[in-house]
Amino acid sequence: MAIDIHTRFITLLGDPLAQSFAARMQNRGYAAAGLNLVYFYTVTGQEHLGDIVNGLRYMPFAGFAVTKPNKVKVLEYLDELDPLCKKMGSSNTVVKLPDGRLKGYNTDGVGFYTALTEAGIDVAKETFFCFGSGGAGRAICSVLAYHGAPKIYITDLFPESARSLVDDINRNFAPVAEMVPYQDFSKVGEATVVVNASGVGMGKTVGETPLPPEFIREGQFYFDACYNPARTQFLRNAEQAGCRILNGLTMSLYQGTAQVELWTGQKAPVEVMRQELLQILAEKEAK
Repeated sequence: MAIDIHTRFITLLGDPLAQSFAARMQNRGYAAAGLNLVYFYTVTGQEHLGDIVNGLRYMPFAGFAVTKPNKVKVLEYLDELDPLCKKMGSSNTVVKLPDGRLKGYNTDGVGFYTALTEAGIDVAKETFFCFGSGGAGRAICSVLAYHGAPKIYITDLFPESARSLVDDINRNFAPVAEMVPYQDFSKVGEATVVVNASGVGMGKTVGETPLPPEFIREGQFYFDACYNPARTQFLRNAEQAGCRILNGLTMSLYQGTAQVELWTGQKAPVEVMRQELLQILAEKEAK
């Protein structure tokens, strides 16, 4: 990877980042497409987020990516929002425009929806239960409402966050969302698709799950936005109960390829980036 005066940079702002495969996937894609870009990590929470974002305006960046816990907070520091991003209230992708202004987008929803439809899920025919209403949960639930999901139950450790998301979905998309009190699992059985967007099961919470296994119903579909580990306890329990499962790897792929296209205006090398993700997983499993 040669860096010269023309190289432009992308950084991912979030914490934790040790579990992320994004840098390898993105840099492999840039190389395959002949793009003079470099992607790297910046571990940061919200305390210094504004200072970092402002600094990136004056440096040779094409834009930046955003992950937990910054996807909602970052909106305060942007100049413009894509209409869908504005409705979602969350951004994972920021493009630096030619005049230096920063425009926020959200590709998480696109990635999630593409992954779900590839798995054979017709959103308009399913009932959803989602754990987590932060940045990922906002994107996931918003795109479900956008594509016609008839019912979305949402719960979160922070009830004000869940309530805010429910209100935004019902106002901006369709009146299909309902808040569920934290650790009230009575509605899980009504769902045909159960989503974990809470982050529980990765990082310091590996081995944990937001849902006790006794509430899992055979025949449901379980999705976890986490992909490292590839099978969280949430997914393991669901698989053992006879449910179909899907981790966040495909979502990560498609949100990442959408980012490349926003940052560069070029088609992303999807299959190259997919193979890089699979290679990383194979390496991890071989250890």
